[in-house]
Amino acid sequence: MAAAMEKPAPRDMSHHYSRVTNRRIASQMKQFYKYFAIPGIGNLAGGLPNPGYFPYDTLEAQTAVPDRFKPTPNKPVDPPASSEAPTASRVLVPHDSAEPNVLRKIDLTTALQYGTAQGYPPLYTFIRSFAQANLHPNVPYKGGPEVILTCGSTDGFSKTIECLSNIWDEERDWIREREGILCEEFAYMNAIQAARPRGLNVVPVAIDDEGMMAYGKGGLQDVLVKWDKNKGKRPHLMYTVTMGQNPTSGLLSLKRRKEIYALCQKYDIIIVEDDPYWYLQYPSANKLSLETRGKVISENFPTSSHNYNTNSGGKSSGFPFLDSLVPSYLSVDVDGRVVRLDTFSKTVAPGCRLGWITAQPAVVERILRITETSTQQPSGFVQSIIAELIMGPSANGDAGKGGSKDGSGWKVDGWVRWLEGLRGNYERRMQLMASTLEEGKHLIQDSKPRSNAFAPDDVEYEVVHKTQMYDFVYPMAGMFLWLHARFETHPLFNDVDHERLYRALWILLTTEPYRVLVAPGQMFSPTPEIAKQKGWQYYRLCFAAVDEDLLKKHSDHIVAAFRHFWTIEDVKEIDKLLEEDDEALEARSGELATQDQVSSNESSSPISKRPTLTQILQSSFAANPIIC
Repeated sequence: MAAAMEKPAPRDMSHHYSRVTNRRIASQMKQFYKYFAIPGIGNLAGGLPNPGYFPYDTLEAQTAVPDRFKPTPNKPVDPPASSEAPTASRVLVPHDSAEPNVLRKIDLTTALQYGTAQGYPPLYTFIRSFAQANLHPNVPYKGGPEVILTCGSTDGFSKTIECLSNIWDEERDWIREREGILCEEFAYMNAIQAARPRGLNVVPVAIDDEGMMAYGKGGLQDVLVKWDKNKGKRPHLMYTVTMGQNPTSGLLSLKRRKEIYALCQKYDIIIVEDDPYWYLQYPSANKLSLETRGKVISENFPTSSHNYNTNSGGKSSGFPFLDSLVPSYLSVDVDGRVVRLDTFSKTVAPGCRLGWITAQPAVVERILRITETSTQQPSGFVQSIIAELIMGPSANGDAGKGGSKDGSGWKVDGWVRWLEGLRGNYERRMQLMASTLEEGKHLIQDSKPRSNAFAPDDVEYEVVHKTQMYDFVYPMAGMFLWLHARFETHPLFNDVDHERLYRALWILLTTEPYRVLVAPGQMFSPTPEIAKQKGWQYYRLCFAAVDEDLLKKHSDHIVAAFRHFWTIEDVKEIDKLLEEDDEALEARSGELATQDQVSSNESSSPISKRPTLTQILQSSFAANPIIC
């Protein structure tokens, strides 16, 4: 009986390794590192600086305790007002720890020294355990996945495509040798821009409100069945953001994952799953859609609380919050064809530049060889402070202090509680922006008709025109709202080029009194064709980066700007908005300081005080980081 339930070993994916990956050998220098831990060894082999000469005696920081923020659906406390004493602790990484176990020893002597490519041993141990036991407890191949720490998801993706794809040069190589990568038809462009210079075919797949489509026109099956070999090899890689898809905020259901995974098995495709927003899943989005529009976003999601792990016959993560989240592709990865990218950028801070890859051990081993001769490992400062925050000091002569009030670490339960609190804060922001935009998406115009000979003299009539200016899907996950501008309802739609309307509206949003910066949809179009066909219809709004009072203000300004724009009936007003190209805007960059000193009520019109391109870029994060 036990043999019948035994999991299969992951499949050999080495036929997908690049030529360079196949030629890599383990670092001879790194092979010495396993001997460094032998007690009393006289280490004269490694070229290591003396840790007594490091200029740092300790590394300290005041940090939050895990329950600083309240989970959904409690009343928000985010962030604590300045008059309140924030719930905080003080983390301390000592210079030396007497802990003999290198997997628990957290100090600057080890963290700031050369280390292993796998990652700082204590933090690597925590992440590996968390990934296997809590985050992905039901990976269906034998032995489970392995992890390796990275300098963030961008670094993880760069190493993954280096491992799994060959560089192709149009002037040197046959077209039949060109490899390809699949992605959503709107995608996170940093990843696409990393793949394209390698000569990879970038192949978009149609999406719906959940994310990538398995079937239907433009869906994954349709793309693969109709593949034209004159363009090169059928793609063997897929890059996808499945939880809070960037930029659309779609959430791929478990049912859809199984459909797409089956197609990837059939066509032998490796799935690179980039999910920085996995813990930001919003059950209230489906309910809001049902309440305001009479329909749910997708029928593939349960309307009541649901345990994805145990309901499918698997093991619980040990935490109701984690069990309630749609699981990763790893949960159905019987072949070992999923490479998962995670990051601390959204759970701690982007400046950490710290993340990890989860995949079958053989793939991780190849990525480790790439790491040994490139980044080697992430910053020791960052790894040690996060390790101390979460794990805390050991009981063996350790002078460190962790992130809990009593000086111990957060541990797994504190880490999960922190994530749950973050989800609560971001979900409330999503609700605020979405509700504001939902209320304002129609332009209501009243007008009195000409006199009606059949109406009594004392009766007046009004004609009400109701025009929908935009639409959106309630964000099921992530940090963004994907706004669909309904330009076909604009009075000048048939008189002005559609892309000019799109850019004119974007410029109007940046002017007084609105002063809101949103991300144009064409930025997320992986091909020029999609930018031309669809990209100009969309804008991405980030509800995560600004405080709640500012978020309400900016959301109201978006509604007001749309109303203003939809009342423009003269083509000359559109031309006036567009009269300055980027070069002219750059030439006016010196006006930034002067313009910022002039109050909005001194502006003769919303159009007359247009910020320069430099002003837009420089202030995008500090003044109004809604574009983040």
